[in-house]
Amino acid sequence: MSSNNEKKSGLDRPVSRRGLLGGLAASGGVAAGLFAGRANAAQPDPLITDIQDWNRYLGDGVDSRPYGSPSEFESHVVRRDVSWLTADATSSVNFTPLHALDGIITPNGLCFERHHGGIAEINPADHRLMIHGMVDKPLVFTMQDLMRFPRENRVYFLECAANSGMEWRGAQLNGCQYTHGMVHNVMYTGIPLKLLLEEAGIKEGARWLLPEGADASAMTRSVPLEKGLEDCLVAFKMNGEALRPEQGYPLRLVVPGWEGNMWVKWLRRIEVGDQPWHQREETSKYTDLLANGKARRFTWAMDVKSVITNPSPQAPIMHGRGQTIITGLAWSGAGKINRVDVSIDGGRNWQTARLNGPSLDKSLHRFYYDFDWDGSDLLIQSRAIDEAGFVQPTKKELRAARGENSIYHNNGIQTWHVKADGSAENVEVS
Repeated sequence: MSSNNEKKSGLDRPVSRRGLLGGLAASGGVAAGLFAGRANAAQPDPLITDIQDWNRYLGDGVDSRPYGSPSEFESHVVRRDVSWLTADATSSVNFTPLHALDGIITPNGLCFERHHGGIAEINPADHRLMIHGMVDKPLVFTMQDLMRFPRENRVYFLECAANSGMEWRGAQLNGCQYTHGMVHNVMYTGIPLKLLLEEAGIKEGARWLLPEGADASAMTRSVPLEKGLEDCLVAFKMNGEALRPEQGYPLRLVVPGWEGNMWVKWLRRIEVGDQPWHQREETSKYTDLLANGKARRFTWAMDVKSVITNPSPQAPIMHGRGQTIITGLAWSGAGKINRVDVSIDGGRNWQTARLNGPSLDKSLHRFYYDFDWDGSDLLIQSRAIDEAGFVQPTKKELRAARGENSIYHNNGIQTWHVKADGSAENVEVS
């Protein structure tokens, strides 16, 4: 959460928990006998002792798959939607399968999609980017013009402001793909927006930018000029290859750490002005409705947040008791993640997780917690702390500050109830 009074909140104080917590015990570290449930290697296993078909027959050659694709045994790892969330397929959303991924980089084909007018299919030879308004010289760039500007490579997360929005009033969607899957993290290649604005020349008194998309919805958002000059990119590649059509091909705006609706796709126009435009997406939408009926506007930054991706409802524990790895993701629009704590008893006790992999500004961070599971019920949670000192709040604290009316900027702590059989479900503790 972004207000100063929520900084370094005391989340360790005791609170009431469900009765089933009575049998839970916090457990840290790796103990002896963690692999007790593992198959006995002394017993012959025909899958290792016998020749299999894949050992016996030659496979396809290099020319059989000119553009690589996942194994057929990974065909279940796909983006999925929730049919009742959007009635119109052209104004829709699907979700990144966070539970099936590891590391911090999201594969291009699994990055969630959010459309307001369907996917625009644009021939880059016909695409133009115009910069106009309060500038010394209005400019129109072709894609070839843009390729002549210096470019940079940066890894950033992109999160929809409505990510976790269905959970404001209580546990609803059963799986982190659905509760938290409107986020992805890729390496963008693009031109610092600052260079393009300098090329046009900014007139005195200019304070705002209005990027516009070329899709049927003509998506527009007011962006402070200061942010545009600080770290925004006009991107044309992600993870080394061209943007996917659903991600704004051939050109999109990258607004690091801020809500995804501002990352205008199919970018065609940037107007420079002296005040915000108050377009549809920043008045009737993408404002945070408070309990008193007033709305918070210009809540651009994405607050510190985390989620355990495994185990979770779509990724149950399959191995039985013994050594168990909890893993998840943490991120913050305020910068890097300093620490992630994990609880297996609904927040009564916390252990520091292990951060692993690159720690980059405004990027996803991967965390792990290894422990010896005794087969009892668990209430697992994660709590992230960023380099600015902001602490991820409980849902109770979040609702106390904002009420239950909003669907945006829900960064409350998520709880999964892991049962003795290894299955998990979305719950809340109080």
